[in-house]
Amino acid sequence: MHEARYGTALERARIAERPLLLPARELPEIEIQARWFAGEFGRTFRDEEGRAVELVQPGVWNRESGPDFLDAAIRINDGPALRGAIEVDRDARDWERHGHAVNPAYDGVVLHVFTRTGPARFFTRTSVGSAVAQIRIDPSAWGPDLPPDLPLARPGRCTAPLRDLDPEAREHLLDSAARHRLRLKSERLRATEAMHGADEALFQAVAEAFGYKENRIPFRLIAQRLPLRALRAAGSEAAALVFGVAGFLAEPDLAKLPPASRTQVRDLWESWWRLRTAHERIVLPRVLWKFSGIRPANHPHRRLAALLALSRRWRAFRAAIESADPRRVRTVLLGLSDPFWDHRYSLRSAGAAEPLALVGETRAAEILANVVFPFLIPRRPELWEAFRALPAELGNRKVATAAVRLFGPDGPRRVRKLFQQQALLQIHDDFCLRDSSDCDRCRFPKLVRRWNEEGMAADGE
Repeated sequence: MHEARYGTALERARIAERPLLLPARELPEIEIQARWFAGEFGRTFRDEEGRAVELVQPGVWNRESGPDFLDAAIRINDGPALRGAIEVDRDARDWERHGHAVNPAYDGVVLHVFTRTGPARFFTRTSVGSAVAQIRIDPSAWGPDLPPDLPLARPGRCTAPLRDLDPEAREHLLDSAARHRLRLKSERLRATEAMHGADEALFQAVAEAFGYKENRIPFRLIAQRLPLRALRAAGSEAAALVFGVAGFLAEPDLAKLPPASRTQVRDLWESWWRLRTAHERIVLPRVLWKFSGIRPANHPHRRLAALLALSRRWRAFRAAIESADPRRVRTVLLGLSDPFWDHRYSLRSAGAAEPLALVGETRAAEILANVVFPFLIPRRPELWEAFRALPAELGNRKVATAAVRLFGPDGPRRVRKLFQQQALLQIHDDFCLRDSSDCDRCRFPKLVRRWNEEGMAADGE
């Protein structure tokens, strides 16, 4: 009763001729995103066209560059579920102001959410001219406190059956999923090996790993257009070839560069000038590269420098792989060095005071998981136990998302081995990313229950 009375009084205050409440504060965009992700605005809306819009699946909160929520799903007028991304802004016109209309990274957006618009109607369109559904929300109805730190994703319906799964059965499920993921990677490596040989297959796979998720494709293209054998034969001109084919050696304005970088860039440019005519048809277009949202230490220039350094130490790297000793592989990767790049983030950056590692622990762990063991285990199955013993990578956002979806908020803390991370990624890819029903029609909870029943039946035999 008291609560109803308070609500009535509050509503009267809002519509009074002279407001009794202070004006609603301007919420920062991150808070609007947090409230949206917390579900404070509900799941059914009317868009700016008057259509009924249902938020079927809220998606994963993207804390990096690109749309705010990925792998979401909406339904318009009870139609089929539309998978895509969601962008949340304070103002409808921020879509244009922030450059989303010309950025291909936003072409997959299916819903644009905002709190206000201008005097004239604004239409949200992608770089290919597709119209995006628009929803206007009112954040003033909610209290002043920002919700507590929210996870990247919401726990899925499978958390209960996974939590109740017999520990031994759960371990077996994760083991099987990790084996499946490793087999898929092995098959991909073998297909490339059949076409180009073992060294080139490994080189392309490592190049892709150096590209991180933002630049995997251009790095693989570099390794395909400039094979390992070509780089090793190029000798002192290898760096000019790599940076030139990457498209990073357009005619330089040396005056704009830090003094310490001018000699390096001039030398690269002079070598590339002699090589350019023979290679300009394979130069990568700049649109392929992504620079926004990337930490300085992961700048594509530095990653290319790491690939070059590895090409110079390829024999040691290949010997370390054949030894099947993760420590030897790490030693080679972590020991990669270059006099210029040990103190630079990019060709245009000033020198760093402290030395910078070309390859860090996390990247070395990813190369072990995605390249080295998938290459070795089909030849030497006994190495599976060595793979299972590898510790989990640190700071992997995609793994954290999968762990929350599958195990709940404390999921990331429960994943301590690299094979467990690989298992969660595979399950997330096979089920979470294929589901547009917010777990409603996902087959994974049923699979977990059957897995448990079959395990108990086998124990009883």
